[in-house]
Amino acid sequence: MRDAGSVTAELAVGLPVVVLLLVVVLAVVGAGLTRAQCLDGARAGARALALGESSSDAAATARRVAGDGARVRTTRDGEWVTVVVEASVPVGGLRLGPLETRGSATARVEP
Repeated sequence: MRDAGSVTAELAVGLPVVVLLLVVVLAVVGAGLTRAQCLDGARAGARALALGESSSDAAATARRVAGDGARVRTTRDGEWVTVVVEASVPVGGLRLGPLETRGSATARVEP
């Protein structure tokens, strides 16, 4: 009968570890998905810029693909254009500060 509270004590110790592990897994999955969105947005923006769209239109295209919270930079260097998309990584539906990811794409300007 002395073991009646041992399961409760073990659960009280183990449950926070399981919750922390779940948060870490969600953060890693969120980082991967956000990175993929940033890369897709950068590719779409670079393609639009290479086809002759303005920098603001290409940035809007990249932002539409990557998500509203994405930050977009476009640069031109001779006949090459580069689009960089950065975004915060959501963890459990929240956007936490220092977790960020980015994607970039470079394309040659179409004649």
